[in-house]
Amino acid sequence: MTAKKAGPWVLAAMIFAVGMTFIDMTIVSIAIPEIQSGLHLSETGMQWVVNGYLLALAASFALGGRLGDTFGKRRMVTLGVIIFAGASALCSLTPEGSLAEAWIIAFRVAQGIGAALMIPAALALVVASYSVDERGKALAIFFGITGALTAVGPIAGGYLVQIDWRAIFWINIPIAIIALVLIFIAKPDNDPAPAPIDYRGAALITGGIGLSVLGFQQSSDWGWGDPKTIGSLVIGTLLIIAFVRHELSTADPLMRVKIFSNKAFAADNVVLFLLMIVFIPLFFFASTYAQLVLGQSASEAGLYIMYFFIGFAVSTQIGGRILDKIGPRPTIIVGSIIGAIGFYLWASKMTDFSVNDQIWSIIIAGFGIGLILGPANTDAINRAPAESYAEATGITQTVRNYGAALGMAILGTILITQNRVNIEDNLGQIGIPKAQADQIASAVASGAQNAGTTGGAQAAEIFKGIQTSYAQSTQTIFYVMSGVLALIFIYSLIFVPRGKVDEIVADGTYDTDADSAASS
Repeated sequence: MTAKKAGPWVLAAMIFAVGMTFIDMTIVSIAIPEIQSGLHLSETGMQWVVNGYLLALAASFALGGRLGDTFGKRRMVTLGVIIFAGASALCSLTPEGSLAEAWIIAFRVAQGIGAALMIPAALALVVASYSVDERGKALAIFFGITGALTAVGPIAGGYLVQIDWRAIFWINIPIAIIALVLIFIAKPDNDPAPAPIDYRGAALITGGIGLSVLGFQQSSDWGWGDPKTIGSLVIGTLLIIAFVRHELSTADPLMRVKIFSNKAFAADNVVLFLLMIVFIPLFFFASTYAQLVLGQSASEAGLYIMYFFIGFAVSTQIGGRILDKIGPRPTIIVGSIIGAIGFYLWASKMTDFSVNDQIWSIIIAGFGIGLILGPANTDAINRAPAESYAEATGITQTVRNYGAALGMAILGTILITQNRVNIEDNLGQIGIPKAQADQIASAVASGAQNAGTTGGAQAAEIFKGIQTSYAQSTQTIFYVMSGVLALIFIYSLIFVPRGKVDEIVADGTYDTDADSAASS
C-alpha cells in the first residue's frame, strides 16, 4: 500500500486509537457520584481519580514523543493502545474496600501513561501520511472527530452508569480492538531513529509538573499559607526551570526547547496552554452544574454538554480550511473573541436555572473553541522538522495537558473556596448561623447527600440556598474562562504571526526568512 493510499487508513486507525483517550478525559466527570458512592472514596481520592490521569498525560508526553522517534511510531501506538485498554479493564475491576482508592488511582495513572505513549506517535503518523498542503484538512478531520469524541464521554457515561459505573471503562475495550485491527491493515511507518533517552530530563519534568499541580489542587484543603502548598509550588517551579536548563545543555535532550526560539511555534503553544485551561475543565464543571443545579440525570447532563460540540464540530472544519489557505492567525483571533463572548453569556445565564436560555451561549462558546484548537495545534506541528514530528507533538501535547491539569487544579480551588463563601452568604440570609453554614459547606464538598439538613421547610430553604450557591460558584468559573479567552485574543493580536508555513529547508529547520516575510 502506497503512502498516499495508506493515508486514510492511517487516519482512521489513529482516530480510533486516540479517540479512547479523548473519551476518558470526560467520561469520569459524569460518573463521579456513582464511583464515589460505590467505592466510598474520600474527596481527595476522587480528585486524584480525575487529575491523576491528566497529570500522567502531561508528565509523560515528552518521553512518549521521544520513544516514538527512537523505537518506531507504530510500535509505540500499538503499545499505548494495549496499556490503555488493559488499564481500563483493571479500573473496571476495582475491588471494594480499603484497597479501592489506591487501585483505581493507580490504574487511572496507567491509562494516562498509555495515552502519553500513544498520542504523540499517532499524531506524527497522521502528519507524515499527508503532504504539507493536505495536513490541515487531515488534522482538521482528526481533531474534529477526536474532539467530538470528548462529547461521547459525558453522553455515554450518562447512560452507562445506569447499568454500572464500571461500564464507563468497558467502552474502551472494543475501540482498542478496532484500532489494533486498523493499524495492522494500514501498516504505518515504523522506522526507528535510535537516540539516547534523557531520563534525567524525564524525572525533572515529571516532578515539576506533578508538584506544581499538587500545590494548586490541594491549596483549598491545605491553605495557601501552608508549608506543603508553598513547598509544592516552589519546588515544582524550580524543577521546571531546572528541566529547561538541563534540556538546553544536554546533547540529547528529551525536549528540544530551542524550538521555542521559533516565535510562531512558541506563540502557538502559549495559545494551546491557555486554551486548555478552559477546554478540558469545562466538561467537569458543566456536568456537575447540570446535575447539582439543574437537577439533571447523568444522561441529561451529557446531552447538555452536547450543545457545546455542535458549535465545536462545525468550526473545527472551518478553521482547518482557513489554516490551509492563510494560516492560523485569523481563526485564533476570531475564535477567541467568539469564545469569550460565548462563555460570558453562558455564565450570565447560569443563575437563571434554565437550559433553554443557555443553549445558544453554549453553542457559541463551542464554536469559538473549535476555531482555535485545531489550527493552533496543526500550525505548531507543521513547524517541526519532518524527522521529529513525534517529538514536536510530544511538546505540544505536554503543553496542552499541563494547561488542562493546572486549569482543573486552579479552577477547582476557586470553585471550592467561592462555594464556601456563597453558602455562608445565602444560608445566612435565611438565618443559618455561620458555624452551621460552614458545616453544611463541608458536607456538600465531601458529597454528603443530606448536607446537614434536618427536614421540613427549613430543609427546602437550605437546599435552595446550596443550589443557588453552586450556580453562583460555577458562574464565577465560567466568567474566569471568558477572561482566559479574552487573554488569548490580546496575546494573539501581538504574537501570533500572519501567514502559514510553506516549506521546510533541507537541513530540517524552517526557512526563517520566509517565516519573517509571512509575519510582516
